[in-house]
Amino acid sequence: MKQSTDNELQILIEQATAGNKQSLETLLAGVQDLVFNLSLRMLGTFPDAEDASQDILLKVMTHLSSFKKESSFSTWVFAIAVNHLKNYKKHMFARYPLSFDYYGDDILHAKVREVPDLTQNVEKAILAEELKLSCTNVMLQCLDTESRCIFILGTMFQVDSRIAGDILGITPEAYRQRLSRVRRKMADFLKEYCGEYGKGSCHCKERVNYAIKNHRIHPARLDFYNAVPKQVMLDVTAAMEEIDAISQEFSFCRLYEAPEKLKQFIENFLNGAVFSVVENG
Repeated sequence: MKQSTDNELQILIEQATAGNKQSLETLLAGVQDLVFNLSLRMLGTFPDAEDASQDILLKVMTHLSSFKKESSFSTWVFAIAVNHLKNYKKHMFARYPLSFDYYGDDILHAKVREVPDLTQNVEKAILAEELKLSCTNVMLQCLDTESRCIFILGTMFQVDSRIAGDILGITPEAYRQRLSRVRRKMADFLKEYCGEYGKGSCHCKERVNYAIKNHRIHPARLDFYNAVPKQVMLDVTAAMEEIDAISQEFSFCRLYEAPEKLKQFIENFLNGAVFSVVENG
């Protein structure tokens, strides 16, 4: 969220817990991108990330009075989000789990040249970019839940190991060791198979029609391409850490703006009858 003084933040929180709708909206707007990006990386698809983000923001709203100044507000939100997402079972990849073996086999043996043109007059370069963004995000689903969470916190958000360790319930040393291992695993896969970020034979432009046929991307709904990246300022860490020497291999770890659906959810909630129940609870 945008940086603000501790005093300003505390005033916002006190006003929000007292039922001030504008203050609560300001707090939620400040963390919605954080929550959505974490959800998207953990769950793999926009619809699942939107649903989970709504659940998490509801938890933030209804537990706001329990926030103590023992950590930053963003760290507190991170902890709520991580704990929710680690146990989230309603997403697509919980029902249809992926593995690196499956992903690699599909790259090597898919008959991409046998698929007709399915681009529906959408520029192929745009569809290739959508596929690249989608693919690298879905690839994270090949990791187990704990490893995925560690990779996302350490690589995408660059959370300090002390904070990440506290959130995950492990020591900072254990977190750094596991982060280094999972980053190497991801880097090795990219290097072997991916022609966009590594030296592999897979190139998004050649697989566009194959991806459309298998419902991996949709010409009429370019979720990733249309999610304009922007820098999200976080106060979860006071210092960035260099865990290993392969940071440049993860340039796909972009941040996206929360979709309008999530922003509308916040607005509808604050203007609805449920907010009155929470406010008076």
